[in-house]
Amino acid sequence: MFKRTIYRLLERRHFWRYVSFSEVAELYASRTLRIIGINIASGFASVYLYQTGYSLQSIMLFWLAYYASNAIMNYFSAHIIAYFGPKHGTLFSNLLYIPAMVALGLVPNYGLRAIIIWGVLSSLSACLYQLSYLVEFSKVKSVDHAGKEIGFMNILEKISIGMSPIIGGLIALFFGAQAVMMIGAVIFAFSAMPLLRTVEQTRVRQRIKFRDLPYRTIYRSLTSQLGVGVDTVATGTVWSLFIAAVIFPHLSNKIYVSLGALSSVTILAAIGVSYAYGRLIDRNRGGDLLKIAVVVNALVHASRPFASGIASVVGTNVTNEIATTGITMSYMRGQFDTADISGHRIVYLSMSQIFASFGAIIACLILLVCLMLFGDAQGLRGFFFIASACVLLTGTAHFHLYRK
Repeated sequence: MFKRTIYRLLERRHFWRYVSFSEVAELYASRTLRIIGINIASGFASVYLYQTGYSLQSIMLFWLAYYASNAIMNYFSAHIIAYFGPKHGTLFSNLLYIPAMVALGLVPNYGLRAIIIWGVLSSLSACLYQLSYLVEFSKVKSVDHAGKEIGFMNILEKISIGMSPIIGGLIALFFGAQAVMMIGAVIFAFSAMPLLRTVEQTRVRQRIKFRDLPYRTIYRSLTSQLGVGVDTVATGTVWSLFIAAVIFPHLSNKIYVSLGALSSVTILAAIGVSYAYGRLIDRNRGGDLLKIAVVVNALVHASRPFASGIASVVGTNVTNEIATTGITMSYMRGQFDTADISGHRIVYLSMSQIFASFGAIIACLILLVCLMLFGDAQGLRGFFFIASACVLLTGTAHFHLYRK
């Protein structure tokens, strides 16, 4: 039913497509289910570890190891996807995430052993999935209307993100955080199914070589991913920890519901701007959108240390969502065009993910230094000021599409 609804929306307006509407609807449906599973459980992972008794330094050391693992896993993911195809990569990814979620739920019982299992499996799963998604979507998109399609995908993502944290938060409040992890595992078991009914659009059994990539042409789009990685850590992991440890340290298990509600209030803002941004991108204004959104995002990070209550957190979340949506959509469109002209789609997108992992590693190192020098609260605040400068790197991509 879910896939049929998406199919009907696409069929009326995307008659120019060279691949079937069904395949795009399946991609949307799978992505939506995956995001629901991710945000029901993994959205609370750092706070869950903090509530379990781990220090901020310990948590950031874990994320440092996690993103270092990602940099390696993305290399192997590229070879797996080249050989088996992105749809099978998605299947492998979702199957790996099931035991990862179970291991996360068992952290109170098994401690570091469960964390290591969760980290390794979730790292490979995340790398496989994100690269599979980028390869598949960049392949089946419409060239002339990719902005609208990215906007439609973004709307579905934000609806999923808006629903799932509240659901996950309520489950955590009444049944405990471990129950959330188990339910997330079940959802992952279903999220790959929509993609397995059609053949691979990408040629399989490929042998890829990273040295064949035209680095002189694409190096700016790769180095700009460092800013993307910093933003990922700042917006997700560090902001959640800041809310739990500094702004609302007294909420205990109620923090899961609060985080879910605070995340979900951004849904209207994201849905409202996604369609408008898609039209701007299709009118070749994506470059301007990227630059403006990056500057706004940097200002948002610089304002985070001053957040002190619900109103300021909500305002920060909404503004950040508007800026991040602009960055994500315009950047993705430029990235897809670069993947097309590079002649090495899988290798280029894999290298992009590797550079983003390096950016995340840098962010984790910066936060660890801040925590050691200034303590928890002031260290978190200091990190946001540094991150606000680092995320400006995202605007240096200079995609060929936006120079026309």
